[in-house]
Order: sequence, then structure tokens, then C-alpha cells
Amino acid sequence: MCRAVDLQRAVLAKNEAAAQILRTELTSRGTTVVNLLSSPGSGKTALLERELRLAGERGVAAAALTADLATENDARRLARSGAPVKQVLTDGLCHLEADMVARHLHDWLPESTRLLFVENVGNLVCPAGYDLGESLRVVLASVTEGEDKPLKYPTAFGLAQLVIVTKTDMADAAEFDETAFRAHVEQVNPGVEVVLSSVRDGRGAGVLLDRALAATEGNQVHTPVMARAGA
Repeated sequence: MCRAVDLQRAVLAKNEAAAQILRTELTSRGTTVVNLLSSPGSGKTALLERELRLAGERGVAAAALTADLATENDARRLARSGAPVKQVLTDGLCHLEADMVARHLHDWLPESTRLLFVENVGNLVCPAGYDLGESLRVVLASVTEGEDKPLKYPTAFGLAQLVIVTKTDMADAAEFDETAFRAHVEQVNPGVEVVLSSVRDGRGAGVLLDRALAATEGNQVHTPVMARAGA
């Protein structure tokens, strides 16, 4: 057991070093990374497609790296926005790592890119522990997933710098308790912003883009208590 724990710590430490190098390199060229985490089916791809389209309309140079175990379906969907998009196939790996991201960006990411959105593998367990060189970490959950999602996945929600609730047009049908959800988020991550969003009815359109742009401009993002404790 001790050897397994030591190995995990070594893997995470190696990733942390790679993430810091990547963050420094991208920041020096004016690119800010936004890491998007959620369970499968949360509406992450639909929301990202909307935000990429809005970025284009506002003249913001944005690109997306999207990861999945198989298929390039999400890349094709995101490409409809007109933004540069690249698919990463993990061949069964349940998360992205910083060196994987760096390899896929090499000779691909346009020099003018101001925002790089990384759509992580649909999973709230494995990706939570891996820094990808991001300046903003966003966790999404749909109203159909239940109000106790933050309590079931405390690391993912506890390290989030922004939480987005998706598919709010279905909130009544799902009997979603917004007050309870917010309380559970606050329990694991005091002070983090919670945004309500629906691609179908337009609610929350542009909020993710605005928060990402604020990060590019050096505005302070939320620092989770869990992140401070691990520093």
C-alpha cells in the first residue's frame, strides 16, 4: 500500500511540474488555459460550442482541445463554432495529463490564441487530481445529476474555481433543488461562484467566456480552500 501511495505521489508531482512549465510557456505567449471537468452527459460540449461561437462573434481568438476515450464526435460538434479544435483520444485513460496536453498543442495551437478551452474526459474522479496548466478550472453539473453531486465528488468540486449548473431549462422536471445544491457546493468549496446555464434557452450565455477573459487580464480567480491546504 505504501509503495502504491508513493508511486501515485510521484506521478502527481511529475504532472505538477509539467503543468507549471506548460502554464509558464502559454502565459508568456498570451494564452490562458481553461480546464472543463464534468460527468458524461452534463452538457459540457454543448455549452463549450456556444461559448466558442460567442468568442468568435466578439473577436476573441479561442481554441479547444477535447478529450474522449473514443470517437471524434465532440471535436466535430465543437468545430461548428468556427474555432480551431483538436481531438485527443486517450485510448482508455480516464483523464488528461499536462504532458499529453503539451504534446497535442505542439505545432497545432495558433499563435494568436488568447483562450484555450480543454474539455477533459467525462469523469469527476481521475481528472480532479491533474493540473493541466490551467489558469481557470471549471466544474459543470446538470440539474439531472442531483443536488448532492458536490458531496459525492468533493475533490472535483472542492478544487473548482467556477461551478456551472447546466440544463436549467429542465430544473422543474428534474425537481432540482438549487438552494440545496448551492449549500453543498459551499460546504466543500466556500466562496466559489455558481452560475446557472441552459444552452436551450440561452441562460448564462457568455458567462464562461467572461470569466475566462477576466483570467487572461490578470483578475484574481477564486482560490479554493482545498488548493490552499495542498499548497
